[in-house]
Amino acid sequence: MSSTVHQAKEALGSRLRELRKDVGLTGKQLAILAGWHSSKVSRIEYGKQSPSERDIADWCLHCSATDHVADLIATVRNIETMYVEWRRNLYTGTRKRQEASIRFEAETKLFRWYEPVLVPGILHTAEYAAAVMAKVISFYEIPDDLDAGVAKRMERQQILYKGNHRFHIVMSEQALLTTVGGTDVMVGQLDRLLAVSSLSRIRLGIVPSSAAYEVPTNQFIMFDDRMVHVEAISAEIMITQPREIALYGKAFQRLSELAAFGSGARAIIVRVLRALQGS
Repeated sequence: MSSTVHQAKEALGSRLRELRKDVGLTGKQLAILAGWHSSKVSRIEYGKQSPSERDIADWCLHCSATDHVADLIATVRNIETMYVEWRRNLYTGTRKRQEASIRFEAETKLFRWYEPVLVPGILHTAEYAAAVMAKVISFYEIPDDLDAGVAKRMERQQILYKGNHRFHIVMSEQALLTTVGGTDVMVGQLDRLLAVSSLSRIRLGIVPSSAAYEVPTNQFIMFDDRMVHVEAISAEIMITQPREIALYGKAFQRLSELAAFGSGARAIIVRVLRALQGS
């Protein structure tokens, strides 16, 4: 489980501990009143166990804090959505995951997206997307709905041309060099990057391979200031804590300062493209 989820569970436990102490109950006394095992209260308070919605209601009832029930249950639900295992998220294939992205992205005005290894999905060609998603299907051993998944990923790209959306995308030069699907696929993908880089709503930056190390990095997408989405090997993580969102914003700003934009970014893409074409 991610440190973000664990920290959120600890923060929830701390709030529940304060409610218990406010009415002068010991953990053992609360457990007796609620009919729980004696260790359950301490496990919840220290983030070792996630309380159910029924647990929250009982806790607040015995701590004379029923006015806190709705807010605390909302917190529990938020924690549950923070960390979603890929196998669970993709158990029916890739199409539904792409549909979920379409719905969420439609609500976002400013995208800040950093990719260290691959081209961002929203800029994929169909061939590049197919090569990436085929590896995902194979690695996670999920149902093979490759054609449907690619079609939905292409549908996602409509957001680039309509609505009030802006895209600030930064990727490392390595993302241009990672071979996906072979030379022809890469040539087509780099041509695509050159084309979209001229769109007024897209600000595309490339961090040169020679850039100095300035900030710890991993792949992430910021949806306005509402949420940060991080893709780990085992799960996708949704970060909603304002303090953590601000930290990702700080990292994105530092990465943007390292990146080349406009003609500088296109020059890097053209250099890699020519190398692929042997010219």
